[in-house]
Amino acid sequence: QVQLVESGGGLVQAGGSLRLSCAASRNRVSINKMGWYRQAPGKQRELVATTLRDGAANYGDSVKGRFTISRDNAKNTVHLQMNSLKPEDTAEYVCNADTGRYNYWGQGTQVTVSS
Repeated sequence: QVQLVESGGGLVQAGGSLRLSCAASRNRVSINKMGWYRQAPGKQRELVATTLRDGAANYGDSVKGRFTISRDNAKNTVHLQMNSLKPEDTAEYVCNADTGRYNYWGQGTQVTVSS
């Protein structure tokens, strides 16, 4: 069993920045893909960004050019640097870790962007 601990959410004005972090409770487990999804009230969960062990990253269209994902394989942590935030980025951001056999989700951290 792997637990994901998220941090870094909060309230920020439009145009501001936030950095989210997610750490897996077991750093010896091999995680293939790690990243972030988000869900706003009344909307479906959507991809924000994911990254593979080799660093290859995939971004949702709405965040390309503004968000950057990075990871530390040795520590099984992933970070999401969010710049030029917009009110429409307001959502609960949830960390995900995919070992290829199991898929784990964090509890989520709220990001609120005020206009």
